Amino acid sequence: MPRSLRRLALLLALLALPPGFAFAQSKVTLAVGGGSCLCYLPTMLAKALGEYEKAGVNVDVVDFKGGSESLKAVIGGSADVVSGYFDHCVNLAAKGQHLQSFVVYDRFPGLVLVVSPRHTSEIKSVKDLANKKVGVSAPGSSTDFFLKYLLSKNGVDPNAVGVIGVGLGATAVAAMEQGQIDAAVMLDPAVTILANKYKDLRILSDTRSQKDTLAVFGGEYPGGALYTRAEWIASHEKEVQAMTNAILATLQWIHSHTAEEIADKMPENLVGKDKATYVAALKNMLPMYSQNGRMDPKGAQAVLAVFSQSSPEVAKANIDLSKTYTNKYVDAALKSMGMK
Repeated sequence: MPRSLRRLALLLALLALPPGFAFAQSKVTLAVGGGSCLCYLPTMLAKALGEYEKAGVNVDVVDFKGGSESLKAVIGGSADVVSGYFDHCVNLAAKGQHLQSFVVYDRFPGLVLVVSPRHTSEIKSVKDLANKKVGVSAPGSSTDFFLKYLLSKNGVDPNAVGVIGVGLGATAVAAMEQGQIDAAVMLDPAVTILANKYKDLRILSDTRSQKDTLAVFGGEYPGGALYTRAEWIASHEKEVQAMTNAILATLQWIHSHTAEEIADKMPENLVGKDKATYVAALKNMLPMYSQNGRMDPKGAQAVLAVFSQSSPEVAKANIDLSKTYTNKYVDAALKSMGMK
């Protein structure tokens, strides 16, 4: 074939490619602190929808038991980016570690403090948790931070409570049902699974809605976000922008589809055997997902205020909050999508 014809064939092939197609697929390892949790759904759905690939980045999702473990993977260098709770960025800033979130997908944390069905009669308030065993996804995770905040707020010494790592999904439900723990900080769909089985399930604190989040924290409190070391962001701007584009496209998809349609796209192992309960839990959680991916400075301030109450180290650290997040990549993505 003459060279001119080969060029023409190549040009026609390029024109036939779908919009947004990218040849160079940079590889990024993304650590998630519990993929079955609905708080991380945008991350997992983006993978299922192929949004990362469309944006030009090859994302390898690695699932961990809790947020603290996924964070350790990034700090240790075995993963590039964390899909976890923004509060880790604030907490580690007090320790001199510069982590930065670049797209926020949860407007509220969705954390729920639930009493074990076997201990409903004896535990009626947060104060009753003194000298009890309380489950969290993993010690040092956001579930643990939330527990310590609630204990301090209610006059209970956090050191007087036994903290036990139970994961977020089936393992947490089993620990609650078997009475291995007296209460636990859980997230959906696990909370809805328990609530459907135990009609008298006692919930001591709930942050799955804007109203309840305001009641607990006094303001909106950002939950799940993509974050990593600030130096990695500076040296991988192309990948960061691509991941931001993918998450924003996924958030748009979430808000234009039903819970049933979303569940149909999610991997079966994350949905579980009881799809109806998963869908019911997802319906409760839909308002939690961000519309635009931006970090509200007031939300970041609320996180700092909470940690300052329960951690003297954070309170005296003089943290520069502006360094714990950036909206640069979200703003660029929104502009390219014709959104504000």
